[in-house]
Amino acid sequence: MTHPAPDPASPILLFDSGVGGLTVLDALRAQLPQAPVIYVADTAGLPYGTKSEAQIAARVCGMLGRMAERLKPRLVCIACNTASTIALASVREVLEVPIVGTVPAIKPAAAMTQSGVIGLLGTPATIRQSYVDRLEAEFAADKLLLRHGAPELVEAAEAKLRGQPVDPAVITRAVQGLRGQPHGDQIDTVVLACTHFPLLAAELGAAFGPQVRFVDGATGIARRIASLTQGQAFTRTTPDLALFTKAEDFDALRPALAARGLDHVAVF
Repeated sequence: MTHPAPDPASPILLFDSGVGGLTVLDALRAQLPQAPVIYVADTAGLPYGTKSEAQIAARVCGMLGRMAERLKPRLVCIACNTASTIALASVREVLEVPIVGTVPAIKPAAAMTQSGVIGLLGTPATIRQSYVDRLEAEFAADKLLLRHGAPELVEAAEAKLRGQPVDPAVITRAVQGLRGQPHGDQIDTVVLACTHFPLLAAELGAAFGPQVRFVDGATGIARRIASLTQGQAFTRTTPDLALFTKAEDFDALRPALAARGLDHVAVF
């Protein structure tokens, strides 16, 4: 079936539970600086990583259905590992526009590691998914993948983007969650399997040490979006928009949002 060309002003919709998806937006801006974007943060539902699969699937499908109807995006990116590993297939059944998900970057990590021991930091909901099991079996069967759920890192990243200090104890606990496992001292590559976590790359890098490299999926996601929209026209007729599902004092967030071209902030 051939779809008509989208309206040049039709936006790309980036959806996350909070501000972690801004790391995906950074990569998207590098690929498609001319593309109109609406960024949606489901802060009323944050955090996703401690919720049940049923709760996440129902919430994500329902919200994206309403948003697609109202905002008329040309493409939807679920810029959240937890939501993608749980609800991606269901969302694709509901929406008629292309859907790009976010999955842990196990494949590139397996190609990068020299020691053969890979760490994976994600939310508790992400690291237990069979989707991650399949990625491990397909791309890292001959490696050792050590997983650790670190929901505190989500809170720390949210705080950091609002200009608040990062608690060093949170970083230490996340690192020890991997290092403390058998063979954890041999980890040389860490998959940041939550879009929030690259916001803490400096703090994590200092704690892990210079011998550890990090990998996340943002650049690959941006390339996929660019591929799916190749040949389409883009026109930005209004400033790009950041929508939040919970009212808050946005003043602390405005500098980080404005730096990414999100000059208008509203509650959905």
